Parts: sequence; C-alpha cells; structure tokens
Amino acid sequence: MEHKTLRGNGIDIHVAIQGPSDGPVVLLLHGFPTLWYSWRHQIPGLAALGYRAVAPDLRGYGDSDAPPEVSSYTCFHMVGDLIAVISALTEDKVFVVGHDWGALLAWFLCLFRPDKVKALVNLSVPFSFGPKDPTVKPLDGMRKFYGDDFYMCRFQEVGEIEAEISEVGIERVVRRVLTYRSPRPFILPKDKSFWGPKDETILLPSWLTEKDVAYYVSKFQEKGFTGGVNYYRNFDRNNELLGPWVGCKIQVPTKFAIGDQDLVYHFPGAKEYIHGPKFKEDVPLLEEPVVMEGVAHFINQEKPQEILQLIVDFISKF
Repeated sequence: MEHKTLRGNGIDIHVAIQGPSDGPVVLLLHGFPTLWYSWRHQIPGLAALGYRAVAPDLRGYGDSDAPPEVSSYTCFHMVGDLIAVISALTEDKVFVVGHDWGALLAWFLCLFRPDKVKALVNLSVPFSFGPKDPTVKPLDGMRKFYGDDFYMCRFQEVGEIEAEISEVGIERVVRRVLTYRSPRPFILPKDKSFWGPKDETILLPSWLTEKDVAYYVSKFQEKGFTGGVNYYRNFDRNNELLGPWVGCKIQVPTKFAIGDQDLVYHFPGAKEYIHGPKFKEDVPLLEEPVVMEGVAHFINQEKPQEILQLIVDFISKF
C-alpha cells in the first residue's frame, strides 16, 4: 500500500493506494468519524483482484488539509476534491464506494458529474438525503423529531462541541462513537452523560482492535474533529445550493446496502424510502437494496469480507 499526497482543488489530499497502476480505479469514501483507514480490509482485497483501490482522507480529516472556515465544507468543495483525485489518477470513469458522509458525497458526485462514475456502491445513507426544496432547512426537521440534543443539531454549536470533545478526551470519543450500535437516535445531552464516567472501560467489539483505535486516536489528536463536524454545519447551506438539482435522478448503476441495526435505517421515513418505489424512481439503475441482519452503522468495518464481496460482485458486471 502506498500513501501519497495529491494537490487539487486548492488543498493537499492524502490518499492510500494499492493495486496495479493500470487496474480499474475504485474510489473508497469514508464517513464520520473515520478515515481512509475504515477501508483497511477492502483495499488489499480489491487490489488482489486487479483493481486499483484508492481511499482518500476527506477534507478536514487525517493527513488531508483542513481549511478553518465552516464555509469551506459545502457539497461543492467536497465533490471538487473528489474530481481532483479522480483526475490525478485516471482519464477513465471510476467505480465509487461510499459510507456515511462518503455515501452522501458519492450521491452528489453522481448527481454533478455522472461522466466520471462507472458504477456506485453506497452504504448506510440512501438518496433520501439528496436535494429537497431549497427553502426547507433539514436541521429544523431533525430538531422537530429528535430535539436539540440530537448529534447533528449539537454539531451546529461552533466551539462548544469542540470544547466538550476536548474535555471528554479524543480516545474516549473515538471509542464511544465507533462502538455505538443502537438503532435509536444518537443523542448528545449537554450534561455529557453520553460519554459515560471517565473511569468506565469501553469494551471493543471483535471487529475493532486496540491498534485500530490507536490509529484513529493519533490522527484525531493531530487534526481534531472540527473538519468532520463542519460537514454537518453545512447541511442547510447544501440544501440551498442544491436547488438546481431538485428532481434530478442518479443515472449511474447503483448497489445499496445498510445494516438493520444502523441508526440511519431507523430515521423517520428511511425504511419506507429504501423499500418503497421512491428509491428506485430517484435512482433508476438501482439494484435491489441489501439489508444486513444484526449489523449496525460501521458496516464496512463490522462485516469487511461481506462488504468486499458485495462490492466485487457488483462492479465486476461493468
């Protein structure tokens, strides 16, 4: 595996790359609060099959640049970064695989630049998070359903949430978030009770090792969480910017998978969207969605071989 820094869209972007230089590129996009490292199992698996697996640290994460301004984290900045990475690697279309925020960015990439994408595998976040009426503020709906302590609402508190993370400690935050596997809403009360007593041991699941935690902790200690949190601070702004694409369809062959214990699967209307006619209407080339039993949000880390097989079975058709 190689680690490179690509200059594009005004920032330095770190990428992990493995596989033959002439192999079809598979672009792997992580979510919050992870890094390229969340694809550590799929990268060598794809490379062994002749694909060129490429996993960037997204803007604000890991060894990529983290501009300080909240306004530097809109959907256009993110997709601009992805186009820069793709253009630096190949003139051909690429396969794209996204999880969490990476999935949302993959939807936007397919919406804005379908000419760059051969096929898409998205995990955990359906296209129901795509463009809506620009006058609607998505965060208002979240507050209505979940209250002000819902994590996406708490993340709007510039400075305050960072101070809370600093007080709790990076390692405890990483452990608590990555081991969260409840389908219930992710609520962060201001009394900090979510993080638990500092002397309480947070046990790791079998799919997450102490070495994995140490890597995540080391990178978030260097960079902090502000970059990743700034994505959420652009939710309403993105919806305004996406006005021209309201009603547009994703015209890329797509596979979608989610765990039945994933909190996103239990968002209001999510199951109805995934299993009803609307998802297929919005994404005409969508194959039947896959729901993995007993699997929570960090699906590509929790079920690494199953997700690798799902990716390969789908992209090998093209």
